[in-house]
Amino acid sequence: MAVLTIQDAKAILAKYPLKGKIKSFVPYGEGHINFTFLLTLTNQAQETGYILQVINNHVFPSVSHLMSNYVKVSEYCQQQIKKEKGNPDRETINVIFTKNHQSYLKYQNKYIRILKYIDHTITLQIVKNPSDFYHGAIAFANFYRFLNRFNANQLYEIIPNFHNTQKRYNDFLKAVRQDNKKRKRTCKKEINFINARKHYYDIIIKMLKKKELPLRVTHNDTKLNNVLFDQKTHLPVAVIDLDTIMPGSLCYDFGDAIRSGCNSASEDEKNLNKVHFRFDLYKLFLKGFVETLGKNITKKEKETLAISSIIMTIECGMRFLTDYLNGDKYFHIKYSNHNLIRCRTQLKLVSEMEKNLAKMKSLVK
Repeated sequence: MAVLTIQDAKAILAKYPLKGKIKSFVPYGEGHINFTFLLTLTNQAQETGYILQVINNHVFPSVSHLMSNYVKVSEYCQQQIKKEKGNPDRETINVIFTKNHQSYLKYQNKYIRILKYIDHTITLQIVKNPSDFYHGAIAFANFYRFLNRFNANQLYEIIPNFHNTQKRYNDFLKAVRQDNKKRKRTCKKEINFINARKHYYDIIIKMLKKKELPLRVTHNDTKLNNVLFDQKTHLPVAVIDLDTIMPGSLCYDFGDAIRSGCNSASEDEKNLNKVHFRFDLYKLFLKGFVETLGKNITKKEKETLAISSIIMTIECGMRFLTDYLNGDKYFHIKYSNHNLIRCRTQLKLVSEMEKNLAKMKSLVK
């Protein structure tokens, strides 16, 4: 477990051009990948906050590539925000560079980065108020709007084939064939459900190859908790967590936001009678997303948004079931069939999305 002490923080700070004494250094946030701390410095009675993170180089083995993406995208967003007379110190991520102008450093076999802390903000773990989901859509749409002219080919593919749904399906088929843990008999219904929908899996991939969809910067983790909201107004401030920034399709991110935000229950709800697709939330998110993007979204992208919601949801369910069949090697579990339960919630959402697909498509028009 990556733990840093206040002595470690002092040693790390010596490599940075930051002024002030450490007032506090405490664990921060609810992230599951990196280890995050809130560092507060005092200088002449003024307090300044910073986010200090230990990057998980097991999940992200190429830290240099990750931080290259991080810096390119965040700095480009800062430029666009300045052009719109916004506040680039508040409305996007700001990386603090070392004295040697490096975006990260290696300290005792740990990879460290420091970011500016955006104060007076909150994150929302679940959708409690529908208006928050609507404003989350505006935040993500603004993110793509800022990056509309950014050349996504500049970016490294941090996790290769992350949303290559066809490859995810091939991996799933391999897990079914091998059946290493002899679990296939417990999930025949789910296997059949996924096999019956293989016509979905190459839709976005083919459209990208044919350049029917533009290659864009994609966030790849468009859950509501990756938007910072103003503590008082509850209006969106910034999109955070740029670790999985990669080239891809805007439709991937839209679909994943719908998958995670339009579920009436938790991701691992055992009682499927509680799991429903929230069409009302889909309608709100779509409205905020498309209206904010305006001319920055193509006709083909708009036409693909509805089906992308199904594709991203079944891809996630497929990944859960693949991991279950392989012996739960990727996703953390709390009990033996946890990944199977997760898979079932996703497939229930898919079945309800399919019933609503015509309505979902008509809303875009």
